[in-house]
Amino acid sequence: MSHDGFIDETLRSLREAVNLSPQNIPLRQHLGEYLLTHGQLEAAEKEFREALAQAPDHHGLKLGLARAFYQQGKKNHAFVLLEDWVKQSNAPARAHVLFSRLLMQTGEIENAVAQYKKGIEKDADAADVDLANRLGISREDLHEAQEVVDGRVRASWEGDPAPQEATMERPRLTFKDVGGMEAMKEEIRLKIIYPLLHPEMYKAYGKATGGGILLYGPPGCGKTHLARATAGEIKAGFIAVGINDVLDMWIGQSERNLHELFDQARRNKPCVLFFDEVDALGASRSDLRHHAGRQLINQFLAELDGIQSANEGVLILAATNAPWHLDSAFRRPGRFDRIMFVPPPDIEARAAIVRLLCLNKPMQDIDFESLAKKTDRFSGADLKAVVDIAIEDKLREAMRAGTPRPLTTKDLAAAVSRLKPTTQEWFATARNYALYSNQGGLYDDILKYLKMQ
Repeated sequence: MSHDGFIDETLRSLREAVNLSPQNIPLRQHLGEYLLTHGQLEAAEKEFREALAQAPDHHGLKLGLARAFYQQGKKNHAFVLLEDWVKQSNAPARAHVLFSRLLMQTGEIENAVAQYKKGIEKDADAADVDLANRLGISREDLHEAQEVVDGRVRASWEGDPAPQEATMERPRLTFKDVGGMEAMKEEIRLKIIYPLLHPEMYKAYGKATGGGILLYGPPGCGKTHLARATAGEIKAGFIAVGINDVLDMWIGQSERNLHELFDQARRNKPCVLFFDEVDALGASRSDLRHHAGRQLINQFLAELDGIQSANEGVLILAATNAPWHLDSAFRRPGRFDRIMFVPPPDIEARAAIVRLLCLNKPMQDIDFESLAKKTDRFSGADLKAVVDIAIEDKLREAMRAGTPRPLTTKDLAAAVSRLKPTTQEWFATARNYALYSNQGGLYDDILKYLKMQ
């Protein structure tokens, strides 16, 4: 029998054995490893996934899946699977070494060195000579760069001019202007609006008020719109905080900018303080190599806790597309202790959004409901792109004909066929976090949305 024939026969025997005993995890792991060894990477990935559905915490299966991802070039998938796993004390040595290789390829050499050393400390047999040489680990003088962390790091605030105040809006939007999202609206009412409108009721039940709500989900799905509507619902001021409003090149100035934003909100209460892309300001401290970044997070946590000034009357909302990068300390009670998934608009909301986008434009007999059925998982931004493309096509027709032509269902449907929902890539990443880094059920809402629970 030829070598290839022997491989085929062995593979056939393994598959037959798995079919007879599908609950046998070691056997399924052996099949996955065999497929990996012989270059059948997609089949190996499928086998590891199916086995993990039965034994989600099995280290051998998780490592096999990570290797299958890596060898297929799905490095983002492998990174997501390994990133939180290697922080656990029981992570196997080879998981650290594979993660080290991924970090090296993204240019994070210091972290790659640290992960490699951690893996070898656990099991010397996990050594990868090629990787070690490329990381320079064989050199005796290899050390991580030291950070300057003493009193010279932060410049004093005294004597410096105060930062300019941020723009404060008075939104006219209310919850009536937000299609769908009823569960989220009610959660915001209970957490933020009702305590402000009925403080005596909450006091009677001994229910502490304060804290904030973190909104997460794919980009373009209305997180900022919902935050503005929250401010409009209670006729409060609204301060939208972006990363450029806080970060400063001078040491210590970023912390001061953040403090002044909170102080401005406290002076103008009731006020909604909204942090967009909050993960850029509150990234996990364990992932940060620079002391200044950790100092900013510590300042952020102190402001949320109201250590120097109470936050009564300040309503804090934040949005992120990547909650898995946010420092876990932000999720403690009194901070962002409500974490809410903002999915793409449902079918009713999609019809309402397209109807709104077409308002005051020449149109004829548009079937918004049928368009909504064709745009599953489209974000609000995606739907705007649909209308924009249809209008551009109509403008070309109008220029040739010399007269405006109305938009029709056919025009919008043609635009839909040219686009794919931009949320697909986000769900591909989020799904892996929900499956493999879902401590405490934090991302259960993602699994429910994807109908995996």
